[in-house]
Amino acid sequence: MRRSGAAAVKKPGWRAVEEFGSRVDNQGMNATEVAERISLVARRRARRILSPKRIMPRAGLAALVLTPLLVLASVAGSATASPVQYCAQIPIVGGIPPWGFHTGAPITGATGSYSRGHGDINLSASTISGTICQVDRVRRQRDRLIIMTVEHHLVYHSHYADMWGVPGNILKIIVRVQSSTDPRCSVGTIGHVTLFGSYNGVRSDSVLFTFAAACKDHDHLYHGPQVNNQVPPL
Repeated sequence: MRRSGAAAVKKPGWRAVEEFGSRVDNQGMNATEVAERISLVARRRARRILSPKRIMPRAGLAALVLTPLLVLASVAGSATASPVQYCAQIPIVGGIPPWGFHTGAPITGATGSYSRGHGDINLSASTISGTICQVDRVRRQRDRLIIMTVEHHLVYHSHYADMWGVPGNILKIIVRVQSSTDPRCSVGTIGHVTLFGSYNGVRSDSVLFTFAAACKDHDHLYHGPQVNNQVPPL
């Protein structure tokens, strides 16, 4: 006979208990005895289900499930241990600044370097001011961020420079480290920055950083279409 829908969804583990209850009823046992015998059957089946031979495959499956979760937790922990630094200390100005630059998209990978800066300039008086930041990302360490102020004396500028085989404007300035998360690059260290902005419809801008020995790790050359310089005269 075909079973009803309700009977079809009963768990197999309990079917034997039900069948056993039916048999003991036919033997004339009272309700208490029936309950004790059913409880005994249930305990025996539970011991077989929880035996080491039955548990081990489930434990193995649990390990397989937990392993990728632990890996993901480890990755998330590493990301938390290395907070993102995108030079947030320097506000982004609207429009075109008197001078300014950025070296492309902020860092998204495990390693990389990024820099940007802007300020005011007076070419006729050979004076300049502003702020620059640079951040280096290395594996398994916190980002190394330095903030620099621009010294007021404009070292050199020209509208007729030539770099990378193309003409452009050039500025050479002196910077001083104002704050640093790199313990080897101390506050007060002097550096030099050369900004080149190509023109005539060619995009080949560059930014060159050179520092004294204490901050040598922050010596960088950024060059290519991702670099965007505003070097006067515009």
